[in-house]
Amino acid sequence: MKRFLIVFTLSLISIAKPLLAQSYDTEVISAELYRDIIERTGKLDYKRTLSLSFKTSGYLTLLSIDEGEQFKKGQLLASLDITELTEQKNSNYAQMTQAKREVKRISGLMDNQLASERDMDAAITRVEITQAAYQVAYYNLVKAKIYAPFSGVVLARDTELGEFQSPGHQALKVAKLDWVVKVALTGQEISQVRLGQKASVALSQTGIVEGIISKIPAMANESSHLFIIEVLLPKIKITSGMIAGQLAKVSIAFESDKFVYQLPIAALVAVDDEDKAIFIVQSSDNSVFKEQSFQVFQIDNDYVYLKAVRNSQPLKIVTKGWQNIVVAGN
Repeated sequence: MKRFLIVFTLSLISIAKPLLAQSYDTEVISAELYRDIIERTGKLDYKRTLSLSFKTSGYLTLLSIDEGEQFKKGQLLASLDITELTEQKNSNYAQMTQAKREVKRISGLMDNQLASERDMDAAITRVEITQAAYQVAYYNLVKAKIYAPFSGVVLARDTELGEFQSPGHQALKVAKLDWVVKVALTGQEISQVRLGQKASVALSQTGIVEGIISKIPAMANESSHLFIIEVLLPKIKITSGMIAGQLAKVSIAFESDKFVYQLPIAALVAVDDEDKAIFIVQSSDNSVFKEQSFQVFQIDNDYVYLKAVRNSQPLKIVTKGWQNIVVAGN
């Protein structure tokens, strides 16, 4: 009986050794440039909107576009009754022409010493005044018509045919046919993106499309304290289901100039009073395990990123089962 117990005990010992060897996992982690993906939900919007109005007052006699309709650059969208403005321009042109004739007449009189320099100065001043009045009248006549500054779509129409238009009152609100997704980023995230950087945008109507970061603000939003960037969608086609305000998922992959150790979150033992991350590190000869603390660069749901430099030596980290290890000095 004693011999049987001894043999059985030795068998247990021989089985326990391989089990103990498999009770933890290690991984050699090398320093590398910090890479990550920013994933946020943004809102679809027009890149540029514009309020169109008349410079002068008058009655609206032409309106060739309505809400939701698209137009081409240079297309006539609306016009005032220009009868009075045309008469004003013609009157000012006639006065300017007469003033120029007066200058010519006084010049001839001066040759015969029948007019003075003072007369000539007054005539020249009269030309300048009437010429300026003509230019203003001509400009007002041009601005009595609204031409499309770009190809786009009408978002709002705030007037009707026959209505009297006041200067500066919005007649049409239009948008250029360029779509963007507006996304809010934190201060840490905004430092990782740049103008012209590519992004992946998922839309319910068209699937995944390529985007380009076209706008990065210099200041955060006053209420949310977030930075609202714009991701331009240059290759997207306008579809009937696309509406400003719809949600879109944006993914931005980036690589920084900072070196880090990327460790799985499961390897994290604790965080000390100095906010340093504590991990179990195995010596190069695999003989000793010890706790070691590191400065944290970033933490997400899956990884802990530790600060490093270009020539930092690789670390052999216990990634799983560190609870089963007796650490040197403990």
